Amino acid sequence: MKIIEICAIDVTMKSLLGELNAEIKSQGHDLICVCSKGKNTKKLRDDGFNVVNLNIDRAINPLSNIISLYNLYKLFKREKPDIVHVHTPVAAVLGRIAAKKAKVPIIIYTAHGFYFHKGMSCLKYSIILKIEKYLAKHYTDFIFTQSEEDRRTALENNFIDKSKILTIGNGADVWGKFNPVNIEEDKIYRLYKEFNLNKNNKIVTFIGRLVKEKGVIDLLEAFNNINFNDGKKVKLLIIGDVAQNERDKDTKKKLEKYRNKSNVIFTGYRNDINSILYLTDVFCLPSYREGMPRSIIEAMAMECAVIATDIRGSREEVIDVKTGFLVPVNSINILSDKIKKLIEDEKLLKEMKIAGRRRAEELYNEKEIVKKQLEIFDKLLNLKNIKY
Repeated sequence: MKIIEICAIDVTMKSLLGELNAEIKSQGHDLICVCSKGKNTKKLRDDGFNVVNLNIDRAINPLSNIISLYNLYKLFKREKPDIVHVHTPVAAVLGRIAAKKAKVPIIIYTAHGFYFHKGMSCLKYSIILKIEKYLAKHYTDFIFTQSEEDRRTALENNFIDKSKILTIGNGADVWGKFNPVNIEEDKIYRLYKEFNLNKNNKIVTFIGRLVKEKGVIDLLEAFNNINFNDGKKVKLLIIGDVAQNERDKDTKKKLEKYRNKSNVIFTGYRNDINSILYLTDVFCLPSYREGMPRSIIEAMAMECAVIATDIRGSREEVIDVKTGFLVPVNSINILSDKIKKLIEDEKLLKEMKIAGRRRAEELYNEKEIVKKQLEIFDKLLNLKNIKY
């Protein structure tokens, strides 16, 4: 097959789509990865991927979006792919329209979380819902949703026939990279030294973009409000940075007042997430909106208890009171209480860690997620009598 994978930024292409792209390539298919240029582009090319950098804004910007649309159309006309597979909100809109105009045989959309969500105003929710519905009906041959909740929403709103939508879930390399037994002790030793930690510390970790909707300020405030019993030395690791093209400047300013606190460590972007999660006790993701967060899956796979907000995606992954806690959005006091509870209840913490690992093994093996997608690719090509 000739497949074009599209997303807005190259970190998505490298991390979230890495396993899918690697499997497509290993099966001998012709793959083109399309995204904006960033610091991950060179690594992708060094790994042997054919990367075409086209600027795709993550925001609605009419002039820039029209230019991106035209450039995508030209690319599709020139390359004549069998399949265009789109990801991330703006890139998914532009990619599908361009692919349809270029008469690409098969257009697939992975909804990593529909952009409309309950935290929006009714008007904005309604407008975006209608746009998603229109694009699904007229510009999409198949939809993958990562959450079952999104699939139900799509069917309830008559986006597309039920035979053309599948919940694929999300996953991680639970038997390889994100398996505690595979972590090298010397890497953990280096992390303890780098972050000035020791084995007596309890570690709470956040991973994500440092923006308001990820709840990072809520977490910092919640953590700052906790008085731990018995002088427990608890550290909060904030893993991540402001993504390329990020628009949330206000949160960046608010973060500054926490950067000099001795119990809060900002690490920036890291490539050793599995090792950091190995030494983590409690993983927190107090997001306002998610699709089907991979970070929670990675944390469970590495035997972390998880505290997450009771939102789409997260509530499918976390079993409340068994693998962690679900809390309301923007609930700083409740978040504080749950963190304190897990840090001070060793028995409960251990039970949740074990249960989370078991759940990751059973449901979130990324290789199975990729297999489902490639089976659909084959099926759609056969239905359209496209030979490769």
